[in-house]
Order: sequence, then C-alpha cells, then structure tokens
Amino acid sequence: MGKRILIIAPYPPKSAPSQRFRFEQYLSYLRKQGFNITMRPFLSQKGWSTLYKEGSTVAKIMTLSGSFIRRWGLMFSLSKYDHIFIHREASMVGPAVFEWMIAKVFQRKFIYDFDDAIWLPNYSDSNARFQKLKMYKKVNKIMRLADRIIVGNDYLKDYAQTYNNKIQVIPTTIDMIKVHNLDGNPKNEIPIIGWTGSHTTMHYLEELIPVLDELSKEIAFKFHIISNQPMTIERDYIEFIPWNATTEIQDLAGINIGVMPLTDNEWSRGKCGFKALQYMSLGIPPVVSPVGVNTSIIKHKHNGIVSSNHIEWKNGLYELLTNENLRREIGQNAKQTILKTYSVEANKMQYLKLFE
Repeated sequence: MGKRILIIAPYPPKSAPSQRFRFEQYLSYLRKQGFNITMRPFLSQKGWSTLYKEGSTVAKIMTLSGSFIRRWGLMFSLSKYDHIFIHREASMVGPAVFEWMIAKVFQRKFIYDFDDAIWLPNYSDSNARFQKLKMYKKVNKIMRLADRIIVGNDYLKDYAQTYNNKIQVIPTTIDMIKVHNLDGNPKNEIPIIGWTGSHTTMHYLEELIPVLDELSKEIAFKFHIISNQPMTIERDYIEFIPWNATTEIQDLAGINIGVMPLTDNEWSRGKCGFKALQYMSLGIPPVVSPVGVNTSIIKHKHNGIVSSNHIEWKNGLYELLTNENLRREIGQNAKQTILKTYSVEANKMQYLKLFE
C-alpha cells in the first residue's frame, strides 16, 4: 500500500473554489503515483447547504456541533496516515484546538495551505452574527504549529514569514485538460464583456459601472455577470447568467473580454488572481486592477490590460471592444502564460514533492 495522506479541509469536495483549485484537482494525479488519499471536510454536503442559508440558527448550531464531534473522532486516527495536509483550518469556528492537538498532543507534523488573507475578517451576511466565532487570528497560531506552509502568492508568503520560515509558493492553478479546455473569445455580433464570481465579491463591480455607462453611449456591447445572484444595479447592457457547475466553462467561453476590478486593500492584495487566470486559460483577454498578484501575472498589453483608474479602464475596454485582432493576440498570449506557469501540468511535480 502506498503512503497515506490525510487532507483536512473546511468544505465538502467539489464545493468551494479555494479547495477545487488549490489541491482537489491534483488528487487524481497523486493517486496515480501510488498515494492513498483520505479527505475529511469539517462540513458535510448537507451541513454546507445549511450553514449558508439565511436564518436556520438552530440547524446551524446542530450542524456545527456534529462537525466538531467528527473532528474529535478524527484526532484518534491520525496514526494511520503518513502525511497530514490542512487547507485553511481544521474547524470553521473556534480556536486552533485541533491543529494544536495534532502538533502537540499527537506529535504529528502537518502541511498548512491557504490562498487568501484569511487572518482578516471576511464573512457572508447570512452568518454575520456568528463571525466573532471565526477567530481569524488563529491563522497565526496554525502557522507557528505547522511543519511547512504552502501559499498562493508572495504577499501571503511575506505575511507568513513572521510565523514560520518553511514556506513555499504554489500558485492557484487551472486544469487545462479536464476543465478549462475550451477556446473563448467567440465571434459575437455584439462583443461581450464578462465577470464571474460570487455575490460576496460583486461589490468590486460598483466602481466599474460608471465606466460601462460611458462606454455604452459610444459603442454597443453586452456585460455578462456570471454569479449565484444577480446584481442589484440594472442596466440594458447587463445580462445575468446564473452560475452552474455544469455550464460554468461554456458560459465563460462565450465572452470576449474578462474583467477583474479590485479595491486596493489588504484583503485584495492577498488574492491569487483566479478570475484573471480563468479568463486567460480560455484565451480571453483580461482587464485587471493592478492589485496584488495581478501585477505578476499580467504584462500590460501582452497577455492582458492593467487599468488603474476610470480613464484607463475606459480606454482599455474600448480598445479591446473595437479591435478583434488585438483581443485574439492578447488572448492567445494569455493562454500560453497559463500553460507555462499557472496550469496543473506545470505545477503537479510541486505537489508530488510535498509528499515524497
């Protein structure tokens, strides 16, 4: 039997982007290399659905209680595993008690992985009343307890170095073979600008709307918002596309330009550029704010457009909307960037080395 890996994560498999694009898409490769992998999420699929509903306080308490009981039980089976890998946190609320038990009580080393500035408060409206239970600063404790840390970009690495000196950067990556395997930037009669994300990140679009309003007076285009909820702002050029796991890539491949506006703050600087990576993997030119890792991924007018202010956003979008050849050239350069640096194929050996 090959070496056994225990993966401890917050969410059920195939449900959260941070897990899907950090480690889940490498699991089949690791299994082919002979590793026996067990994944133990804090939340079950039913618990995941319950926790992110409005209200249902009693059901949420019951869900969390059951999750804690399962975590306690897991602690007594750690000896079965050769490697322990923790993504973000062992429990979604409370202090780092399970990480402390793994390292101090059971004397086991673990690899700690995260891809956002998760030491900062960040929560949905449906769970605002519980946000103090998250104990965000426990991340610092977990980093001290970890044997090694894996992060998604240099900004996160710089923060983690205060607590641990064994840190490796592995970018959030795209599966160009099984998932993002279509060609985008189609020949639409009216070009389509697109944005994808959850409703919790839709506020980043608020500063872009005035730019789009001005553009709409000069040139015809559509703006597709691919999300779990529609935007509260309504415009004739905006079309809401409900996010669906089975049509996600097809919906993205239907746009001509992808946008990733960000506000420059500590949380945004910790992001791993995933929206831009998705557009680029499909040959779609991205237009991004120069925040965090975006400035490392994007070379202006080579594999994307970097826009810092209202005028630059308007000019960049106008140029791409009116120049199909430029869209295609930047899109193809963007795709090559993903294949070379940000694809699963380009990074799978890094994951293999973690466990050898």
